[in-house]
Amino acid sequence: MLDVLVFDRRQVRRQRDRAAARLAEHDFLLREVADRLADRLLDVTRRFPTALDIGCHTGQLAETLNGRGGIETLVQCDLSPVMAAKAAQASGAATVTADEEFLPFAAESFDLVMSNLSLHWVNDLPGTLLQIRHILKKDGLLIATMLGGDTLWELRECLLEAELAEEGGAGPRVSPFTDVRDAGALLQRAGFALPVVDADTITVTYGDAMRLFADLRGMGETNAVTDRRKGLSRRMTLLRALSLYEERFKGDGGRLPATFQILTLTAWRPHPSQQKPLAPGAGRVNLAEALNDCERPGAMPDT
Repeated sequence: MLDVLVFDRRQVRRQRDRAAARLAEHDFLLREVADRLADRLLDVTRRFPTALDIGCHTGQLAETLNGRGGIETLVQCDLSPVMAAKAAQASGAATVTADEEFLPFAAESFDLVMSNLSLHWVNDLPGTLLQIRHILKKDGLLIATMLGGDTLWELRECLLEAELAEEGGAGPRVSPFTDVRDAGALLQRAGFALPVVDADTITVTYGDAMRLFADLRGMGETNAVTDRRKGLSRRMTLLRALSLYEERFKGDGGRLPATFQILTLTAWRPHPSQQKPLAPGAGRVNLAEALNDCERPGAMPDT
């Protein structure tokens, strides 16, 4: 377990518990990204009879799969017991309450592990990835989405500047996110084979910033950093941040953009049948021949 806990996991659970009842009014991002995740399974010429959905919310991914991946048995889990109960009711799949940091599943239980916009709340992401590799069968697939480092950069910029101006200092107002390179390194560190991480950007527009705040609360995605300010924001700080947001980012149609960067992590539990990269220096194809050119030893480029 990490000595420094970035996220207050009890607060994450409380926020999800509160959001569960009306999540359907705010889950557009969860559903959009779930559809993109499910589409990735169409690119894999494999069937995955047993699958696990980690951080299932109220079952958006289960509803989206629609036969993709050849999944016969789906297990769902969520940190929030309220979310888990609603997911079980919606999909009929086996569902348990479980912390992503302490997965209660036996070794080599699943052909496929999925996670949709949940892992960015995990303190010990390397540890969670190790556990996922452990519960995957050999040659099993992990495919997960999480919020990346450019998420809500507009809001973060305005809140930071407003707090510096009004209060003479700034605290953590928006949760920190992982970037693409870090995510790839973590997959390798956890012992996965053939790791791939890519990033997509989804820009949502709002008539006013308060609607963005309402959606974040409705998704259970408000600030849960351990060192967050426990009280309410100062009124003048919030008003200045909203004013900056409108001044800098309002588009021609009068709407405000909010950026969500989506990282998609794809990796496999190692198996002898998988392709392996050649060792450095093991190449046998002459580059000049491949380019249909001739070598000119010692030749210098024209100047």
